[in-house]
Amino acid sequence: MTSTSTTTPDHSAQPAPATPADVVIVGGSAAGLSAAVALGRSLRSVVVVDAGRPRNAPADGAHNLLGREGIAPADLLAAGRAEALGYGATIVDGEVTAAVRLDGTDPAFEVGLADGSRYRARRLLLATGLVDELPDVDGIGELWGRDVLHCPYCHGYEVRGRRIGVLGTGPMAMHQVLLFTQLSDQVTLIDQSLPELSADEHARLDALGVPLVRGPVRRLDTAGGRLRAAILADGTELELDALTVTPRFVARTDLFTALGGELSDNPMGTFIPTEMGGRTAVPGVFAAGNAADLSAIVGASAAAGVQAGALINADLADADVTRALARRTSAAAPV
Repeated sequence: MTSTSTTTPDHSAQPAPATPADVVIVGGSAAGLSAAVALGRSLRSVVVVDAGRPRNAPADGAHNLLGREGIAPADLLAAGRAEALGYGATIVDGEVTAAVRLDGTDPAFEVGLADGSRYRARRLLLATGLVDELPDVDGIGELWGRDVLHCPYCHGYEVRGRRIGVLGTGPMAMHQVLLFTQLSDQVTLIDQSLPELSADEHARLDALGVPLVRGPVRRLDTAGGRLRAAILADGTELELDALTVTPRFVARTDLFTALGGELSDNPMGTFIPTEMGGRTAVPGVFAAGNAADLSAIVGASAAAGVQAGALINADLADADVTRALARRTSAAAPV
């Protein structure tokens, strides 16, 4: 007797359908979460995908943030997540690896995550932040965000009155000298790779009482996990409590360029160009926070997220009424 068997098709290998939403926000820091709250309060369905790489993670606190002055960055994000979740947002811990436009459809975009999950959205907000490319000096990375810093408004108060070195690698060094001498009378400019200073710049240094030390710095020396000194190429030790540097800021832009966007540059770095409210030249794609504004501190990034959320909501509302009018016109047309 011959037996036969029937094999049931295995559907488990088929990809799950993409989860729909009004808006997918890539990035779950100040800009992305603020946008999620604004959109949630307008009853929009929102998915925030967060890769968990906040730029200010090494810092002890976030500053110049009204009502939250000095809050630990992780605590700020936890509070922001709770607020976004309270307004119905979905937050996914993961990394978006691809984004494509779905021509002629609504939702207009599909994004894919590293774990294989997919989401569809009518609008896409890129709050992906930036990467700080630091000068090539041994030890800088380990002290970044604590004793090595760049922004007098973010961390300058915390090193007030202390011995501060300004690592001169470009024209922004004189600007840093000017601002940090407001905070300390023990500021030293180190010629790491400075362009030739003008007579006026030398006169400014003299007027401020800022010595110019010929570098370059080869490494930073620590004691008890804190900066002790900058070690120059000739072996000289310049004792310091803090070192300011000028990173090159490079926005995370892979998704934007994959969707056909073109980047902009300024002396600080590379970023996504936007109009007011975060609209980009790519239809349906918005950007907020450091991805679009290299100089934005936490409060400015949060404000940009709210503005982007409001503009996206208005854009969706306009699309909804346009579609409703088109349906009405089609229904009223004679057969």
